[in-house]
This record gives sequence, C-alpha cells and structure tokens, in this order.
Amino acid sequence: MKKIAILLDNYVEEVEFIYPYYRFQEEEFEVDVISSKVGEFKGKNGLIFHSNSEVDPRKASEYDGIFIPGGYAPDRFRRDERIVSLVRDAYNMGKIIGAICHGPWLLISAKIVKGKKITGFFSIKDDLVNAGAIYTGNPVEIDGNIITGTDPKAMPKMVKEFIRMVKG
Repeated sequence: MKKIAILLDNYVEEVEFIYPYYRFQEEEFEVDVISSKVGEFKGKNGLIFHSNSEVDPRKASEYDGIFIPGGYAPDRFRRDERIVSLVRDAYNMGKIIGAICHGPWLLISAKIVKGKKITGFFSIKDDLVNAGAIYTGNPVEIDGNIITGTDPKAMPKMVKEFIRMVKG
C-alpha cells in the first residue's frame, strides 16, 4: 500500500487539504496527517483538523509522496527544521513532492527549487524566482519528482497527476 503524508498547521487552505486527503483515500493510499505536534489545527476559514503524527524527518523513507497544501500554513511549515528536513530528504530519495498555492515556500526553504520549473500562487513568484526556480505560472507544473499547482482551481488536475506519479 502506498503511503502519503499531508502536512497540516494552522491557517491551512481547507480545500487544498480536504480534497487531496479524500482523493488519496479513494486510491487506497495510507494517509498520514503530519504536523509539528499531534493535535488540533484551525484552517483559514475556521474548520478544525487533526494531525495523527508528529513530523519526524527520519521517516522520510516511509512515504511515497508528501503533499503540501497552501494557505498561510506553509509559512509555519518552513519555520520547523524537522518539516524542512523531511521534505528535502524525501525529495532526495526520489519521493513525489506536491505543493500548491503558497506550498512552494516550503520547497524554497528545503532548497530544492533551483533550476526547476515551478508554479504557485502569483504572490510568491518573486520568492520562487529569487530562489532560482523557473516560475511558469501554469496551473500545474511537473519537473522531475516535484509537482506544483497555483490555487484550488488547479486541484483536480494536480491531484490526478500526483496520484499517477505516486503509483509510478
């Protein structure tokens, strides 16, 4: 069974968490909701979510993919060196890394965007370019084992491609 980690923190964009969470379950992936601590988190619009695992970078090899939802949560993700290490290590192991909206901020902190075609919410374009990414602005972009998307409108195509990539 394939295993996916979805990152969670306060102010996550709800649809960018909920949609992939259930799609991955429909594909019969084991879904691990990970965060800086096990517990309760509030989304941007007030919905409450729960994580079932505290992040542990030593577990990067256990996941077939890591999905990074957007909202304001990615700014929190990149402040936790354990989360940054988990993403960097998983990427270096060839695992599939998905990031949508502001999620690519975490990819910048993990130092895995240089020379890569990356998309994301338009407001982080300068951050991505300054980190050496090739910002495309396309709704969905795939470069190697990284898949990125711009916003909730990109979710259907992005999640479909993420699933395809994880299945190999």
